[in-house]
Amino acid sequence: MFLTTISSSPFALNKWAALFQESANFFQGFLYTLGLSIGALTVAMLLGIVFAIMASSHNKVARICSRIFVEFFQNTPLLVHFVFVYYGLAIVSQGAIMISAFWTGILCVAFYHGAYIAEVFRSGIESVPKGQTEAALSQGFSYTETMRLIIIPQAIRTILPPLTNQVVNLIKNTATVAIISGADIMFVAKSWAFESTNYVPAFAGAALLYFILCFPLASWGRKIEEANKQTYTL
Repeated sequence: MFLTTISSSPFALNKWAALFQESANFFQGFLYTLGLSIGALTVAMLLGIVFAIMASSHNKVARICSRIFVEFFQNTPLLVHFVFVYYGLAIVSQGAIMISAFWTGILCVAFYHGAYIAEVFRSGIESVPKGQTEAALSQGFSYTETMRLIIIPQAIRTILPPLTNQVVNLIKNTATVAIISGADIMFVAKSWAFESTNYVPAFAGAALLYFILCFPLASWGRKIEEANKQTYTL
């Protein structure tokens, strides 16, 4: 009776041994999550830069478009975007538009975090004195050249800490792809947990893998923030 109770405990050694036997599947989920994160981050950064520049421009239409983009994606759930893109487009187009779970994850996570990254870049751009933009424009630089060569390089120091936080959040939010059967860490953990009933080892293993991805970035962001504080103090 006692031995039966021990073996059925979520902390029983045989359950953790079974987790190690599934390490190959968890590693595949880790690589899927890593690829999804890199793809989504690349697109999100491009969107963030473009809409931040639009938000800081003198063109009223560009500023309005940027504001609409940011407000829409910041105030709607990521889960809704997944359901609409993966299921909604297929239904509306009667099967003509079908996007894979991987690319759905990249697009939805990228647009969602692109809105937040755009705000990070916008605040960084606005932290640079406006006189520098005016001086560059008066010297014949275009607005795009001014941003690329003068403003954004100076804003990087201010941008990096909050940008790092957004990257960490982006990695964690890729777990949402599990609802459309994307083969990420969370989907692998959930599937194995349902099959084996080893819920604690499954999700503890998933948490460890996300920690391995996120902790170095979060630590790096804190170091940059501390370095910035010391610079400003001096």
